[in-house]
Amino acid sequence: MLRAVGFEDADFNKPQIGIASTWSMVTPCNMHINKLAEEAAKGANQAGGKAVIFNTITISDGISMGTEGMKYSLVSREVIADSIETVAGCEGFDGVVTIGGCDKNMPGCLIALARLNRPCVFVYGGTIMPGNYKNTKIDVVSVFEAVGQHAKHELNDQELKQVESTAIPGAGSCGGMYTANTMASAIEALGMSLPNSSAQNAISNDKKNDCIAAGKAVMNLVKQNILPKDIMTKKAFQNAITVLIALGGSTNAVLHLLAMAHAIGVKLSIDEFTRVGKKVPVLADLRPSGKYMMSELIEIGGIQPLMKMLLDKGLLHGDCLTVTGKTLAENLKNVKHYPKSQDIIHSFDDPIKKDSHLVILYGNLAPEGAV
Repeated sequence: MLRAVGFEDADFNKPQIGIASTWSMVTPCNMHINKLAEEAAKGANQAGGKAVIFNTITISDGISMGTEGMKYSLVSREVIADSIETVAGCEGFDGVVTIGGCDKNMPGCLIALARLNRPCVFVYGGTIMPGNYKNTKIDVVSVFEAVGQHAKHELNDQELKQVESTAIPGAGSCGGMYTANTMASAIEALGMSLPNSSAQNAISNDKKNDCIAAGKAVMNLVKQNILPKDIMTKKAFQNAITVLIALGGSTNAVLHLLAMAHAIGVKLSIDEFTRVGKKVPVLADLRPSGKYMMSELIEIGGIQPLMKMLLDKGLLHGDCLTVTGKTLAENLKNVKHYPKSQDIIHSFDDPIKKDSHLVILYGNLAPEGAV
């Protein structure tokens, strides 16, 4: 049966690498991922493995919001996790690369990889480029705001249509520090994706190369027998929380990081977000709360320079292992600082907020806590 799907004699002595693709045409976040899966397979094959591509589902939070369909959103995270674990476990893959785009893809992939606990790398599908309306950069939230402006008679029908028609120009996840970019950044800080994977445009040579490198990286992990439990430690989750806060990331990350920690057997409390947040400032001026888009952060170096800032300040655990086979500190050793002229990432002397933007609230309405 393996011969029928492309195996040749030499392949039977190679590690089999599953490439879990979340490709789908239901959302622009994932419409390009089939091509990225092929690049990841290429990388694994070049490194001496035999790649096998398989698919799982995705839904679109952006399209489903405000409808009964949104009730399926969090369920889709579990379906993604279960299906990847099922295929990889059933087929006995020696290593796995997962590629996610829309919001629930990222935690779904990581939950599966945690349960499998075999060599693996996560790849983020990448962010969308901004749209353009009257020489102003816009994104999906611009459409939501335009609907309100239209209701207040600040935009006419034609202007609303122009915003709606130009806000989403192609493939990639929503272009601010929304849930997808937040989780991709947190996973990079966690050590489960390659450096810069979270900060690349969806349609770019950088993203293609990231996928090829991920295929090669998982082969290195197979050879060294480096497993998710070696990487997804308590200190690694603290790193993820630190970067989440510094970026002013989505509140949804609280829900997802707790689930990912549970899957790998790490005891992570919701109160950890408060503890870390007391000493970590918000430094990024990114949408939706701020001014800039992810594509603009990419232009100045992505999140690696931010992580170096946090490490130098003693806010990250530099000894945490990553999917490069090296520690976080080793990965950041030669990272250059942001250009002095940029104002997307603020300094510690001039933060957006001096401590976390995330608040865990307790009370009679939320006895177990609320975000």
